[in-house]
Amino acid sequence: MYNRFLVEKIIKNALIEDINYTDITTDILFNENNKAQAVMKAKEEGVVAGIKVVEMVFKLIDESIHFTAFKKDGDLVTKGESILELKGKTKNLLTGERLALNLIQRMSGIATKAKSYNDIIKGYPVRVVDTRKTTPGLRVLEKYAVRMGGCHNHRFNLSDAVLIKDNHIKAVRSIKKAIEKCRENIPHTAKIEVEVETIDQLREALEAKADIIMLDNMSVETMKEAVAITKKKAILEASGNVIEERLLEIAKIGVDVISVGELTHSVKALDISMNIIDDKEREF
Repeated sequence: MYNRFLVEKIIKNALIEDINYTDITTDILFNENNKAQAVMKAKEEGVVAGIKVVEMVFKLIDESIHFTAFKKDGDLVTKGESILELKGKTKNLLTGERLALNLIQRMSGIATKAKSYNDIIKGYPVRVVDTRKTTPGLRVLEKYAVRMGGCHNHRFNLSDAVLIKDNHIKAVRSIKKAIEKCRENIPHTAKIEVEVETIDQLREALEAKADIIMLDNMSVETMKEAVAITKKKAILEASGNVIEERLLEIAKIGVDVISVGELTHSVKALDISMNIIDDKEREF
């Protein structure tokens, strides 16, 4: 799942941003006695993620809102299919509408993209993982959505693990020295990953006993050579310019992990609508 306290903080900050002092339109048009029923529906096929997040949005606005889910996170939805239903005060349903849709649409878009990548590499002993290329403030939700689509998470933040990147190496001037210095100062539970761009750098990282080696923007042939040289002495991660069309080719090489920034940094939101049900069709 995800840390509820973090998610509540995200939602509260977003509600403050959106409402500010008041929802001037809704507060003028409706009073506490006006009730409504609303349904969220998929307007295209995809994987839904963020249903509980939607519930949290509305419950933070109004605990009395009645929430019914017809789907669960990770489920496939088809065009026109109902995802969830809300009943309660009209003004509170309308006040939470935009934020709830923004979150579930974004999360579902990520989950849908993740499923398409995961489907491609099924049958191969490799994981597709995300990156830190997430929307500022929404990382916990976006990485959750990646898992709902069947892919996996890389580190959540800079404190999770050591990742010695190209600029670290340029500044230190030695992969070996960078690894040794990190090894001396990290807890025994932490892993060390190093980014390499050449076979010579790969050999240096292996000699220094890096736990994970990221093959950055390497050609397929160079990655094949890296796999042959490494012989499972370290986890190999393919990274850089990984698009859907290249995924299967990379999976066949024999790397252990493929990291894909596209899972979160430029994904298309899944089209989902929320509609108030006409009074004549309403159940209460």
